[in-house]
Amino acid sequence: MTRFGAWLSLTLAASLVAGCATLASSATSRLSNDLSSSLRNQDDVETVRSGAPAYLLLIDALIEGDPEDPDLLLAGASLHSVYASAFVDDPERARRLADRAYDYGLRALCAHRKALCRRVEGPYEPFADALRATRARDTAVLYGFGSSWATALQVRSGEWDAVAQLPKLEALMRRVVELEESYDHGGPHLYLGVLATQRPASLGGRPEEGRRHFERAVEISRERHLLVKVLFAEHYARLVFDRPLHDRLLEEVLGADPREPGLTLSNVIARRRAKDLLSSADDYF
Repeated sequence: MTRFGAWLSLTLAASLVAGCATLASSATSRLSNDLSSSLRNQDDVETVRSGAPAYLLLIDALIEGDPEDPDLLLAGASLHSVYASAFVDDPERARRLADRAYDYGLRALCAHRKALCRRVEGPYEPFADALRATRARDTAVLYGFGSSWATALQVRSGEWDAVAQLPKLEALMRRVVELEESYDHGGPHLYLGVLATQRPASLGGRPEEGRRHFERAVEISRERHLLVKVLFAEHYARLVFDRPLHDRLLEEVLGADPREPGLTLSNVIARRRAKDLLSSADDYF
């Protein structure tokens, strides 16, 4: 869970408020879409760090005015997840924000798919059965809820119940891949790649399965989602001690232009992480 939590912080910060793009049905769509687009295309991480709390309050206010709008709830879940995992050091504060993110995400799921909502708590098999009934139109809410769920598990990384919920999170992301694998620039594959590479094969991990997910995410994003290569290097190449692959992936990230519509912030963060990983490679390998 420690490796999972570290990855999650990076991933959520990089895909900042992707869920807000679903706000087209709301009367506040223009403002929300413009703000989310501005954040995703920002190349100054500190500006985002300092400005995000204002957007948090704005989303909370919009939800209070329309508490059953699933699109607003997904936007709230996304932003609270980002802020809790990427910008908050205090564990109690992070837990409060993550709890709110999870609550928003679950409420969006319940508004959209009541049968699945009722199965989130409880045994794995009924949950998996309800997942199989989902359709392509459910992709955004499944992915948005899954992201907020991952944050809630991260802030409870030392609790057995959080570990026990990971198979359901993985099943949800597998279903998103089945429904729309290219969603969020291949984001579902990115989740699955990291989840499969938490442990070496000798301890029950599935590194080669993880590699296939990373490679598919690279392909889907046409190599423009630089974070995919960073996490490929950090979670797969380091796990199997493949330094040539590790260094090649990170050097490709550092040699790429980070500016890409909808991915600029993600790519700037990815380049920072790539530099850190390369600088520590001699100590690791």
